Amino acid sequence: MKFSVLVAILAEDLEETAIKSAKAAGAGGITILNGRGLGAEQKKTFFGLTYEGSQSVLILVLEKKLSLQVMKRLVRDLDLNNDSRGVVFTLPLDHIAGIDPTQVEQFEQLIRKDI
Repeated sequence: MKFSVLVAILAEDLEETAIKSAKAAGAGGITILNGRGLGAEQKKTFFGLTYEGSQSVLILVLEKKLSLQVMKRLVRDLDLNNDSRGVVFTLPLDHIAGIDPTQVEQFEQLIRKDI
């Protein structure tokens, strides 16, 4: 079984919607990190203070085929093709250890449904 890591870097207010969408698409566990980014545009200032919006970084380890399904669901539900408040991408995993055996069983069941 091949695995991918899916990374979603989103505006903080999209976090809950992203979690619900990922779970609905078959994702199990999600690691959530707080972040901030520097974009190409000048940051907004208010009374001399610079506002830098908070971001959420969601990291998911998924079966390769499932990662694409979750990614498509996030793009659709968060309207990422039309709203530039986030980015989602996947990376292949060559080696992995410590994944919960029940999670692997769930991945296998999802694959069997598609076959």
